[in-house]
Amino acid sequence: MEVYGNDISGILIIKKINETAHRVVMTSDFGNKMIDFEISENDFKLNYVLSDLNKKMVINFFKNDFRQLLRQNYEVNESFADEKNFIFKANVQKTMYYLFYNNTSDHYLNKIVSTKNKKEKIIFSFEPKKPTFAETINLEHKDFKINIKLFQITETE
Repeated sequence: MEVYGNDISGILIIKKINETAHRVVMTSDFGNKMIDFEISENDFKLNYVLSDLNKKMVINFFKNDFRQLLRQNYEVNESFADEKNFIFKANVQKTMYYLFYNNTSDHYLNKIVSTKNKKEKIIFSFEPKKPTFAETINLEHKDFKINIKLFQITETE
């Protein structure tokens, strides 16, 4: 993660608890827990946070970013295409999402753009490996100097 010019690295573990909830744990490179929470569409339970990260703004970034990243269902309002992608537009509460699926033979999701008031807020970009698994995930905030880059270490089936 790059937060206002400071780099933070470690291991991120995301486990699906049930159909709607996930547990997210981030540890340092040395295995020390930095943050641990459970999240679903409507609930958020903070199990642990390192004192340096225990700020309302930081926790809200994690909550909002991962809630959007882990969202599984979108009610599509419109669809269209460009030369590289099929694009689906969905409205969830007051946020508009544009989901980009490549128009090659695999049709994998490769980008989600979150907008409010017709302005880009967060861009989630993926290098998909399978329909449900990405090699890399990048979260780029447009309003704040916060970027999160996630890289695969191992994969379990």
